[in-house]
Amino acid sequence: MNRIVPIIRKEFIHILRDRRALMIAFITPVVQMIILGYAATTDVRNVPLTVFDQDRTRQSRALVDAFVRSGQFRLYRYVNSEQELAAQVDGGRSRAGLIIPPAYARDLVAGRDAEVIFVLDGSDPSVASNALSSARLIGAALATRVRQEALARRGAGMLAPGAPQVRERVWYNPDMASAVFMVPGLIGLVLQFQATLLTSSAIVRERERGTIEQLIVTPIRPYELMLGKILPYAAVELLVVGEVLLVGTLWFGVPIRGSLLLLIAIACLFLVSTLALGLLISTIARTQFEAFQLSFLTLLPSVFISGFIYPIDAMPWLLQLISGVIPLTYFLVVVRGIIIKGVGMEALLPQIVALALFGTTLLAVASTRFRKRLD
Repeated sequence: MNRIVPIIRKEFIHILRDRRALMIAFITPVVQMIILGYAATTDVRNVPLTVFDQDRTRQSRALVDAFVRSGQFRLYRYVNSEQELAAQVDGGRSRAGLIIPPAYARDLVAGRDAEVIFVLDGSDPSVASNALSSARLIGAALATRVRQEALARRGAGMLAPGAPQVRERVWYNPDMASAVFMVPGLIGLVLQFQATLLTSSAIVRERERGTIEQLIVTPIRPYELMLGKILPYAAVELLVVGEVLLVGTLWFGVPIRGSLLLLIAIACLFLVSTLALGLLISTIARTQFEAFQLSFLTLLPSVFISGFIYPIDAMPWLLQLISGVIPLTYFLVVVRGIIIKGVGMEALLPQIVALALFGTTLLAVASTRFRKRLD
């Protein structure tokens, strides 16, 4: 013990001196608990619903109200055609659609069953299965209420009147296979994890090895240094993109329904964002261990509140706002849209613009933080 106690004392001194790393070590578990406590939920609520109401009567509005009052769906918008409805679902802005035929109210009044079509985005099996069950329950409950009200008006001796009949259509993933949803998401997560960790220690490593002095005496500018640090890792990560796509399609059997070139081009935008984020962390951290901790702290929200596992619409509004500043949130829409739905650039334009803005901003901030001088 006489030899062990001085070592213990020495290590405690090192820990207390590195206050930044100590603070990060205590903050990270709190952030984990808060994010997991609110984001890790299997409840499906506020599923965006697009409505194509061709009837526009009191009865059709009552049908839409029944879906909204359940709490499982929120009305996203009304559209004027099935093509508009499909565009909303393709772009990921809406997860479900309700098509009400023009003779809906007339059939109910005439005592005939009125069929409506419930369209569902099946790319996320967990959301789709819960939403499908909710739609069936809502349709059954509404049908029972309509029949009871009609019988009360006409008399118990009359024949059973007509009622709404909900017919389901599951798009993109009719079998609701989990691999179809998870494998494209894993592509985005693996790219972010790799890129951020690779570049987060770039500047710190130069400082720890003493080679930062060689960069300081050169005429290189901050943004040139940042680009020089990013481009080699970007080349490596592009090879990783091809690798994970091959594994996803050949091993897991998930076909790419959209344009492969478009996917790779947008993946380059995403890589700029994640590599620049790693460089920004590298300009903040003082040690490689601290850089690793900060990288892990940024990766945690990306896993749980980007839509990778849990639906963003079911999260509290504050977490939904935070998800809006995570590049992976937008890339998941892109990679799942191209691979699962086969959509084109027009449906993904908001995500492309967001990724371009993230990449430019993060690279500019990282360049601004770098100073060509010794700390």
